This record gives sequence, C-alpha cells and structure tokens, in this order.
Amino acid sequence: MKILKDIPYFLPTDPLRLLDVYLPEKANGILFFYVHGGGLETGDKEEIMPAAQYLTEKGYAVASVNYRMYPAAHYPDFLWDAAQALHFVKEHLSDYQAEKIFVGGSSAGGYISMMLCFDPQYMARYHMSNADIAGYFHDAGQPTAHFRVLKERGIDGRRVIVDDSCALYHVGTQDYYPPMRFIVSDHDLQNRYEQTMLMLSTLRHFGISHVDHVLMHGNHCAYIGARDEKDESVFGQMIREFLEAAHFV
Repeated sequence: MKILKDIPYFLPTDPLRLLDVYLPEKANGILFFYVHGGGLETGDKEEIMPAAQYLTEKGYAVASVNYRMYPAAHYPDFLWDAAQALHFVKEHLSDYQAEKIFVGGSSAGGYISMMLCFDPQYMARYHMSNADIAGYFHDAGQPTAHFRVLKERGIDGRRVIVDDSCALYHVGTQDYYPPMRFIVSDHDLQNRYEQTMLMLSTLRHFGISHVDHVLMHGNHCAYIGARDEKDESVFGQMIREFLEAAHFV
C-alpha cells in the first residue's frame, strides 16, 4: 500500500481541506471516496486507515477527506468542501489507477454522503451528478436535519426536522440514483435507527431500486475500528462486500 498524504484539494492550500489517497499494489480500477464522522465538530481522515489497509490489499484505491468543521465552519461549508474534494479525486482518477468512484461516509460523514447523493446542487457546482458515481455507502448518517446544524440555528438538536438541509427532504427530486447501501446499528444513537428506516421507506415509496441496508449489532459506528478473528478490518470487509455487489449492477 502506498499512501499519498495531505493532498490539497482547495487552493490556496488550506490545512483544513486536505485528503489522503491509499493506493494498492495491483489496482482493480475502483476507488472508494470516504468522509469521516465526528458530529461535524471532530474527527479526521485517518479514521479509514484500518479499512483502507484491508481494501488496498484487495485492489481498491481509497481517498479520505478532511473538511471544515464547527466552529471554523458553518452549514453548508462542509458540504461544499466534500463536493470539491470529490471533484478533485474524480479529475485525478487515472492518476490513482481507477476508473470508477464510489462515495461513502460514517456518522456525520454519512450525513454528508447522503447530501451529495440526494441534493444535486453540491455536485452540480463541479459539473458532476449521480451519473458520475458508481454507488453510495451511507453509514449511520442522519437523514433528517443534522443535530449540529440545528444547534447552529439555536434549535434543540433532539428535534426531528425535515427541511432542505437534510437528505430526506430531497428524495425523489432526481431521475437517477446509483446503487446504495445504508448501515445502522440496533443500539445506534437515539432515534438514528428509526430515522434510517423512514429514509428507506421513503426510497421504496418513490420506487428507487438498488437500495439495501445492513443492521449491525452494537453501538454507533463501533464496528469501524473492529477486527475479526483473522485480525482483518470488519469495516473494510463491509465496504468491500458492497463495492463488489454494486459494481455489477
């Protein structure tokens, strides 16, 4: 595995807007673009390291992005950052020995990956759309208005609000959605399971196909750093299973 560290995707170079790329020795032509979690306040692109090591061993390239967070950022800065980083990676796919790009994120990163998928304005600024994405891996993201965005507005973060700041609001507004998988735990954050089920039900209501979900056991995103009896990344295997299934859709 070769790691390209701290690549600036925004000019002039901003230390808050950098990404890492993990390259396999033998590439299979697929790159997984990942957005880390942390409630839009904490977290780092190195979160994906254990899974990236597993994925590169299987031939996948991985890009992991940092973005502006609170208090340095405000809604929707982090969404524009993720879209710009995605555009940068897409423009350099051949440099990373890849032809197809999948997008995913965990927790706050799952919120961001859903917003890139369901609200077209972010990718449209960079002349991209869902037609450019091979699939989405939405892990434990909040499909309603994110609790930290509500806090910025002076609203109790426990409120369940559906407005244009959330993915659920935008479901059904586009003609095409690539394959996607949702991940949630049975002991996830309060109300995260129920909101995810509402998101899935809404997708079915609009007849959006090639969507499934995986129910994990345990706490919110606890599996990201977990390893199995073979000392292999559990999260990496979850991502690989989706990439392999969606690649042939």
